[in-house]
Amino acid sequence: METLYDNKAFFEAYAEMPRSKDGLAAAGEWYLLEPMLSDLTGKTVLDLGCGYGWHSKYAADRGAASVLGIDRSERMIAEAEKRNPAAAVTYRVCSLQDFDYPPQCYDMVISNLVLHYVQDLDSVYRSVYDTLKPGGEFVFNIEHPVFTSGVNQEWRTADGNNLHWPVDDYFYPGERNTNFLGYTVTKYHHTLTQIVMGLIDAGFRIEAVREVVPPEEWQTIMPDEMRRPMMLIVKAKKAGR
Repeated sequence: METLYDNKAFFEAYAEMPRSKDGLAAAGEWYLLEPMLSDLTGKTVLDLGCGYGWHSKYAADRGAASVLGIDRSERMIAEAEKRNPAAAVTYRVCSLQDFDYPPQCYDMVISNLVLHYVQDLDSVYRSVYDTLKPGGEFVFNIEHPVFTSGVNQEWRTADGNNLHWPVDDYFYPGERNTNFLGYTVTKYHHTLTQIVMGLIDAGFRIEAVREVVPPEEWQTIMPDEMRRPMMLIVKAKKAGR
């Protein structure tokens, strides 16, 4: 993904998205994700795939002692440093796979809309578990497997109307290519079993699972978003205090 997000034309198109312009206020999942974040006062936080740094800045504003936001895109990190600087936040160009995950270092790990770009979820889960302190929490938002399973992530249409959302090859995880902002993007489909059981097998206790429904005020202007889930939010905890 670093090649795509560091592509100037793609990045300019990405910058025009509402959530790119307005941050968490324009993120339809935020009203469900925010309540899953425990008290951050004095906590150490790792933001995996931080993008523009909205979640990193949020953690700092809520009293986190230190926040590290990593992203493999140089353009993303440059934008994060410009838009969301804070004394407690450090941004670093680094992929999820290349990060060293120091043992028992963080109280919370956050990841928003990144893990569907990862082929081997289990290795990320194990690394996150190891880098969390006892009692530490892992809160992430991933594209829903109903959304990622089908071909091209597109509605089946007729006469300009959206008829059906195809759920194809659901039990065949792996690479999916889709169109995003006019570019071909490679993502990875993971079944619900893989997403949830992978956490349990890594040692986590799952505390909450929410399928994202658009905020009530959005539902009348986005009726198709009520016909299939797009995102899945999970909160898991490492054993300990």
